[in-house]
Amino acid sequence: MRSMNWIYWGVIATFAMMLFEGVMQGLGLTRMSIPFMVGTLYTPNRSRAKLIGAFQHVGHGLLFTLVFVIAFHLLHRQTWWLGGLIGLFQGMFVLVVGMSLLPEFHPRMASERSGPTAMRQLEPPGFMALNYGPATPISIIVSHVIFGIVIGSFCNA
Repeated sequence: MRSMNWIYWGVIATFAMMLFEGVMQGLGLTRMSIPFMVGTLYTPNRSRAKLIGAFQHVGHGLLFTLVFVIAFHLLHRQTWWLGGLIGLFQGMFVLVVGMSLLPEFHPRMASERSGPTAMRQLEPPGFMALNYGPATPISIIVSHVIFGIVIGSFCNA
């Protein structure tokens, strides 16, 4: 069953990441909820969006676990610090590239150029998601580093 190890640890790593992000939001250090943002891609129902987004976020976590496993194989090395380093790169990519592209394809998110409409009511994240609070970039980076450390430490790639 070793070959399925990546699925187990991918889910655990994603839950750890979501837990950290939820704590940061609960403490008022960021207003960003990735499950909510992802869920509103699929439904305008704000209550249902978080649940749908949480399942989708776990799916994304599994895809990125595969990316980590492939990277470990290509580098012939797997350590907690390498996982954390890849997670740092992933978090920076999400902040700089992903957040700037999100309003372009999210059907319910306003853009920086045109503002909200009746359909597009979600606030755009802005550069490095700073529209969701000054600690948001730290939250996103640390959560991705946590993800990488869990994968690098425990997943038998």
